[in-house]
Amino acid sequence: MYDQPRANQSRTAMTFDQMLERVRYEGAHPTRERAEEAVRAVLAALGRRLTGEERVDLAQCLPVEAALTLTAQIPATDQLTGWGFVKDLAERTGTTPAVARWDTGAVLAVVTRLAGPDLIARILRRLPGGYALLFGQAELRRPEPAAA
Repeated sequence: MYDQPRANQSRTAMTFDQMLERVRYEGAHPTRERAEEAVRAVLAALGRRLTGEERVDLAQCLPVEAALTLTAQIPATDQLTGWGFVKDLAERTGTTPAVARWDTGAVLAVVTRLAGPDLIARILRRLPGGYALLFGQAELRRPEPAAA
């Protein structure tokens, strides 16, 4: 069942170079190399958080180089909120949380375009709170169970 290839659900085919140029534009990065650092760091961080079919489906939407960065990561067992994701990325890259948040927004804006709204909605359902804003989506409040 899992061995069967899935159809690429990407709305827009994009090469890795095109992805880097788009991230460079979105993030106002001065060079292509800086955009590539951001792409690789954010996708690696996301690869540590995302599991299951959503991980596979997202990888199929991305250019090969980006998909390899995402899937090369072993998923972590701890749960991080969106803000925790940004702080973890800042620590791993040696930047400030503000820079990590900026890079995350630029990369995930492009990922959102490639994946489409249905897959992004599925991904957000799997992740803890706070990720919707990172993907440029409204953060809707999740219903809390009533106290007994």
